[in-house]
Amino acid sequence: MPQLTRRTALTATAALAATAVPAPRASAEEHHHGSPEAFAEVYKGRRIQGRPGGHHGYAVTVDGRELHVMRNADGSWISVVSHYDPVPTPRAAARAAVDELQGAQLLPFPAN
Repeated sequence: MPQLTRRTALTATAALAATAVPAPRASAEEHHHGSPEAFAEVYKGRRIQGRPGGHHGYAVTVDGRELHVMRNADGSWISVVSHYDPVPTPRAAARAAVDELQGAQLLPFPAN
């Protein structure tokens, strides 16, 4: 009978741990493909909308003006207005931008 080695034990433990960890679940605002759902609402008196498409795969507007958003490698989202505060969804990025704007109009942002 083969003797159990440290390497064999660690390999078996790693394999068991890998199968026991559940896969990450998509948020309530994401489709089954990982793409956020479209949204439209009035937040603090501002009309915010989002839909798949746009420069980085998702388009967001505040009062009809484009809010440049981008998804980070970890799945969080940032906008040109609040890029130091990552949030979980494009809707949250739009709301954070409205909070940061404090009533000011969103100005056009030239994308490269």
